[in-house]
Amino acid sequence: MPDIDLDLDAVSLTEQLVNIESVSQNEQAIADAVEAALRPLEHLTVTRHGNTVVARTDLGRGERVVIAGHLDTVPLNDNLPARREGGLLHGLGTCDMKGGDAVILRLAKHLPEPNRDVTFILYEAEEIDSEFNGLTKLSASDPDLMAGDFAILMEPSNAVIEAGCQGTLRVEVRTTGERAHSARSWMGDNAIHKATGILSRLEGYEARTPLIDGLEYHEGLNAVFVRGGVAGNVIPDECVVEVNYRFAPDRSVEEAEAFVRDFFEGYDVTVTDRAPGALPGLDRPAAKAFLEAVGGEANPKFGWTDVARFTGLGVPAVNFGPGDPLLAHKQEEYVPVEQIERCEQLLRSWLGA
Repeated sequence: MPDIDLDLDAVSLTEQLVNIESVSQNEQAIADAVEAALRPLEHLTVTRHGNTVVARTDLGRGERVVIAGHLDTVPLNDNLPARREGGLLHGLGTCDMKGGDAVILRLAKHLPEPNRDVTFILYEAEEIDSEFNGLTKLSASDPDLMAGDFAILMEPSNAVIEAGCQGTLRVEVRTTGERAHSARSWMGDNAIHKATGILSRLEGYEARTPLIDGLEYHEGLNAVFVRGGVAGNVIPDECVVEVNYRFAPDRSVEEAEAFVRDFFEGYDVTVTDRAPGALPGLDRPAAKAFLEAVGGEANPKFGWTDVARFTGLGVPAVNFGPGDPLLAHKQEEYVPVEQIERCEQLLRSWLGA
């Protein structure tokens, strides 16, 4: 079993974690190392759930916060082992998100008496289908372990708060017609031509930009695929436009679905995927204190992240971690050393050390 040393500085610890290969569904080695490092710490209660490790303080504080990060990475792309060049640490998972994991582990060991009770969660299988996700499984089996007044997901955010996240809905909007030989097209009914009305509606869509906790979210409704036709000499009898709706977190998935169905009234609409957004919750005391501790600024999160899983349990959440999210999953992935150090320092300050 590989070892990790929680007495190393956060950057060196990041390097150790990166060098434990942990592509999704191959997290046992890194989860074993994390568990072995945390088990001896008397101020923590440590439990293992598959390849997800949970460590908690129980000091009777007035608030509990959850700090979480996933242990898995996307597949290798000739980007291991880690290497440090100047102020950057390169390698698979440096940005997404072992820099954040290292900060979590450092806090878990070196803050035995935080001013708030803390639950640290290092979980499996974030990068693949939701059914394998460690937080999905934990929310079903032991939702009390995810309970808290506030949660921080240490996804890369350039060490700036990205609050909440938008929801996502995918639908198929379908037109139907009648097949015929293209040489006698008037004998059929072209379903692709009928899709013009769908695209016209999308072209005229005006995005909603609601203000939530002082943050402006920007919705989007876009065609992402169009498919139809069976042969080059056949009038198509079906055309499907796949549409993705990214909606602000003040709308539920039910409200989002109702909006899309109303928007495409008169067409056959089938929902293929949906996930709720996450409210930022910046009005909560713990969130306010955290916002102040990191400089008083926050940005809205436009993409979807696991913060939504916490919101589903009634726990407001933000993204806050080292690394540029635009570098996630790239072969040239890296994380600035300064951002790892800054995240640790700010979280230490907020938690009272």
